[in-house]
Amino acid sequence: MAHAGQSHWDAVYEQKGASEVSWYEPRPDKSLELIQATGLHATDPLIDVGGGASFLVDELLAAGYRDLTVLDISASVLAKLGTRLGPDASSVTLLHQDVAAFRPAKQYALWHDRAVFHFLIGEEERQRYLDALRQGVRQGGHVIMATFGPSGPERCSGLPTRRYDATTLAAELGAGFTLVQSALLIHRTPANVQQQFLYCWFNRRS
Repeated sequence: MAHAGQSHWDAVYEQKGASEVSWYEPRPDKSLELIQATGLHATDPLIDVGGGASFLVDELLAAGYRDLTVLDISASVLAKLGTRLGPDASSVTLLHQDVAAFRPAKQYALWHDRAVFHFLIGEEERQRYLDALRQGVRQGGHVIMATFGPSGPERCSGLPTRRYDATTLAAELGAGFTLVQSALLIHRTPANVQQQFLYCWFNRRS
């Protein structure tokens, strides 16, 4: 099954603001904790995949990071992000891309994905995503990925999802990546619904 395209996600973001979508976090604390734990420097290149509605980039800018990229399939949400960032938008590369068709022009020290990979139902599209990830993460770099956990929802935003534990997610990335840390957390949506998320931090072997 092919994953939902731009028209689906543009419609989602036209109907809801960034603080109304189910995956909204006022502050992405777990992601920030893991990024800080990697020990990356403020000048290291970071990419947030599917991050158009996230406030992670705002927090990273405030923390002093200056080589930031946000990739999203939705042109609508990227336009809103650019407006929200204001003058800071000049410090962020906004990429309007389907990550399953992404061919990175540079390598990143960190690849962050919260709530994209679990929408990739078909094996072929997951492999295209992973091809982009392997091309885009430098040797010794890091991957922080958050998906629905084993008890997470089977559907989200009108679409089916795949649920993972740390072992199955590590198997998707393959032998070139070492699992450094994993955690299961409960996320409470703006509608006060609880969702189980799995957070994993991987290091790419040199």
